Amino acid sequence: MNARVHSSAVVDENVALGEGTRIWHFVHVSRGARIGARCVLGQNVFIGENVRVGDDVKIQNNVSVYTGVEIADQVFLGPSCVFTNVINPRAFVERKSEFRPTRVGRGASVGANATILCGHDLGDYCLIGAGSVVTRGTRPHELVVGNPGRRIGWVCVCGVRLPAKLGEVACDACQRRFRLQTEACEPL
Repeated sequence: MNARVHSSAVVDENVALGEGTRIWHFVHVSRGARIGARCVLGQNVFIGENVRVGDDVKIQNNVSVYTGVEIADQVFLGPSCVFTNVINPRAFVERKSEFRPTRVGRGASVGANATILCGHDLGDYCLIGAGSVVTRGTRPHELVVGNPGRRIGWVCVCGVRLPAKLGEVACDACQRRFRLQTEACEPL
């Protein structure tokens, strides 16, 4: 295994770390977790039991990825973004059997301090704005901001906002082409 783990990090038993992954200060990776290749886990990241993280994922400082959350390849999780896994927590009620799964799709980006309520999947290449509160699932390439989060447009694979018109459009930055419909963004 060619992963770099800082001496202050805690990596439990039965954890798989992919080739080239870097784990920084005060990180805790819980038992049964699987971290893909070439990932970066920033300072003070927590990875829950049996969590799956794909390849080429960047998890910035102070992010907790709890049991029930699955992170696909090439995902970016901004500083201090938050995932939940129980919809109605109480300190005095055990609800570990009620965890609601959340899947973060390939290439998705979640901005700093955004909150993702459990049970809502994030579509491939979506972009969640900083500070947003996601209370529903998002579609691929959807640009979501606010509290509660709402779609304000669509973004390219490269993360640039696409022109706001229906039909065929091209990304101004990389020239990838898409077909925009009222409720979908499809790569061409």
